[in-house]
Amino acid sequence: MNSLDWTLLQTFQLVGKHGSLTEAAKAQNTSQPTVSRHISKLEEDLGYRLFDRSKFGSSLTPRGEALLEYANEMAASAAKLYISGEGQEDEIAGSVRLTASRIVATFLLPEILTQFHSQEPNIQIELVVSDETENLLHREADIAVRMYRPKQPDIITRKVTDLRLGAYAAHSYIKRKGEPEAFEEILEHDVIGYDRSTLIIDGFRNFGINVSRDFFAFKSDDQAVCWQMVVAGFGIGFNQTAIGDKNPQVKRLNVVGDVGKLPVWLTAHSALKASPRIRKVYDFLAENLKAIT
Repeated sequence: MNSLDWTLLQTFQLVGKHGSLTEAAKAQNTSQPTVSRHISKLEEDLGYRLFDRSKFGSSLTPRGEALLEYANEMAASAAKLYISGEGQEDEIAGSVRLTASRIVATFLLPEILTQFHSQEPNIQIELVVSDETENLLHREADIAVRMYRPKQPDIITRKVTDLRLGAYAAHSYIKRKGEPEAFEEILEHDVIGYDRSTLIIDGFRNFGINVSRDFFAFKSDDQAVCWQMVVAGFGIGFNQTAIGDKNPQVKRLNVVGDVGKLPVWLTAHSALKASPRIRKVYDFLAENLKAIT
């Protein structure tokens, strides 16, 4: 064996990173059988197993773990090489890969991106809807919109605004259950909350009220789903006022006032900001997100 097929190593690196063939296939935009064939071919070329397979899944062998370190280094080097080339382009055209949480991607970005497209029709936007941290260096995204400050190396990040939060209930719910007249009365209502996230629980604690996840009448970590449950009249929930105040089916509960604020951070790899098309998207997003309060 004189050399290894980089395509096989790329597949292996994604399997090692995501921990499953299925997730690696999604990241590579291919099929699970293709990923499985790549791993089998790589093991054949190397002459040893990379994964121990069982009915519970696959785990890296010691040799697989050692190879994954090299594969990660190669992937990072390849990404840096790509990024370096990106910074030399002059044409304002091509695709830009953007990642944002589902609530932002669903309710805030469509209008902004539509305006951008009317001004820059030669730039195509790819939107990755994810609440997880995306590795900008590995080209999973060119720009990230996050409600926390990313701390990855080699990135430029900028806080663009704070989004106010409010408590809401559908008019149908208020008609059925009434409207709380004091914050403590919310405890007597059906409240929509998150499953694993403690964000709303922490918010209650800031108001001096301790609740557990069992308090919520409905739970989901998908914020867009939680909001749709509020609109449907299931119970009281929380959202950004920039979203909630626009919906005529719901009412902001004045007794609560502002629940708090969410910071919005815009992030890109430092080298990618030299790319004219990515700079265009970055600056447009910063300007228009800043206008949201």
